[in-house]
Amino acid sequence: MPLRETPSEASQPRTPRLPSLSLFFPCYNEEGNVERVVRAALEAAPRVADDIEVTVVNDGSRDRTGEVAARLAAEDPRVRVVSHPANRGYGAALRSGFDAATKEFVFFTDGDGQFDLAELPRLVELIASGDCDLALGYRIKRADPFIRSLKAWVYRCVIRLLFGLRVRDIDCAFKLLRRGVFDKVRLEAGGALVSAELLIKARKAGFRMREVGVHHYPRRVGRQGGASLRVMLRTVWELLRLWKKLR
Repeated sequence: MPLRETPSEASQPRTPRLPSLSLFFPCYNEEGNVERVVRAALEAAPRVADDIEVTVVNDGSRDRTGEVAARLAAEDPRVRVVSHPANRGYGAALRSGFDAATKEFVFFTDGDGQFDLAELPRLVELIASGDCDLALGYRIKRADPFIRSLKAWVYRCVIRLLFGLRVRDIDCAFKLLRRGVFDKVRLEAGGALVSAELLIKARKAGFRMREVGVHHYPRRVGRQGGASLRVMLRTVWELLRLWKKLR
């Protein structure tokens, strides 16, 4: 289905619109953030798409994330919840979100509220140009501690060395994809490698990618995860497995 443009005055640029859009957010212990993120999505998405759905992927949270998400789903039929009985990892949460998506385009960001969903049109404009199948945000300035940013830089260099992937911000959780990408790309990573796996396999399958800068904000509530020794070891193991499979 072709993209449409909203009616506007002649003096104003026309805003591209998507026929349908699935948005989802992986969440683990985000009771203080999930409502704000969902409501921001419900405000931003109708501005760029005619038909929307918003899915919260509750990855075995031990706090009230599931309870808050269930209440939001009861209040608005456009909101759905996918729950894991136990924490399965970031990759598993993303895979569940992609599996649950039913619309022609799929967007995801994290449930921690560190991105501004009002910047979603930046990705829509890239997709609407017809020049790409994946529109990728990159953080203009990371709102992360130095050590975390350093680890991300090393990780990006390793991915570039092993796979030749030249992307400015592999793990930026602000991505918009055509649903058809998943007809050819099968994700297997259960941990943090999943974003790199998505881009590596999408490029290998011939899909086009473009990047645009987005803003990144400090976490307001809760603890930042993803940098524990267990997570890093899992990432290394999955990285080596992917390299062995694709080399």
